[in-house]
Amino acid sequence: MDSRIPRLRRKLAHIPYAPDRSHSFGEERHRFRLGPRLPEARADAFEAEHDVELPRPYRDFLTSMGRSGASPYYGLIPLESCALFTMNPTGADTGSRGFTRTHRSTRDGHLFLHIIERGCSDLVLIGVTGPLTGRMLIGNADGFRGPNVSSAPDFLAWYERWLDHMATGLDNRALELTSPRLHAHPNRHRLASKI
Repeated sequence: MDSRIPRLRRKLAHIPYAPDRSHSFGEERHRFRLGPRLPEARADAFEAEHDVELPRPYRDFLTSMGRSGASPYYGLIPLESCALFTMNPTGADTGSRGFTRTHRSTRDGHLFLHIIERGCSDLVLIGVTGPLTGRMLIGNADGFRGPNVSSAPDFLAWYERWLDHMATGLDNRALELTSPRLHAHPNRHRLASKI
């Protein structure tokens, strides 16, 4: 288990749900609570079925903290409901990249796992193959936006940033989330760029 997990547990426990606490849409669905932990055997089965290896920090979170619930937007998707995507090449007519759902693994390409529900055709993904393995991305299935690759080195660092921002009331513009003290914090724009 990753040594950051106990710290994340403590931080999450200090963010109680309060209706209309913030403008961070989706929290009413997860209420800052996690679902049960994912058994290791289920994680192994998913990896074997899809011929991928889950990034270790993400897998440790699922098996040590919870497999669904508290996260940015509408919450973590249970692993058995997560879908694999490939990134479309830049379109000559649109100039943007979207993501396409795939049902098979390919070691030659770049695969991403849709792990957080954001709504509509917006996706929060984690790289599972290629140079972006373990990195968090926000994109759109239709290519309207992005992709935006987080500067966080892995899922746990990204998740901890979200917890820190929710706990201190900072504006999470890179995640399009705001929390209680958005208008009161003088450095909100500078701090938001660090997500």
